Amino acid sequence: MSRKRGRLQVIHDILKAIQERDGKIRPTHILYKSNLSPQMMNEYLKELISKEFISENKTKRGKTYSLTYKGFEYIHKYKLIVDFVDSFGLS
Repeated sequence: MSRKRGRLQVIHDILKAIQERDGKIRPTHILYKSNLSPQMMNEYLKELISKEFISENKTKRGKTYSLTYKGFEYIHKYKLIVDFVDSFGLS
């Protein structure tokens, strides 16, 4: 049975979903890709915007979200940590 995802994993999943869509994604796609409830997704998005990991863009067709430099850095450093933990068989 798989473990419940931690907060850092959820943040990574959201940022990764944005990155995979060339840095711009609509909220519905984040919802599906990150496997969160709408309420939880909105809480994470607010936090990520306030901490400048992502930016919200309003268009005629609705909202989209983009990664900032800080968001790209998070993804990169998260991968380094996961690789480090895996290399010692601690995952």
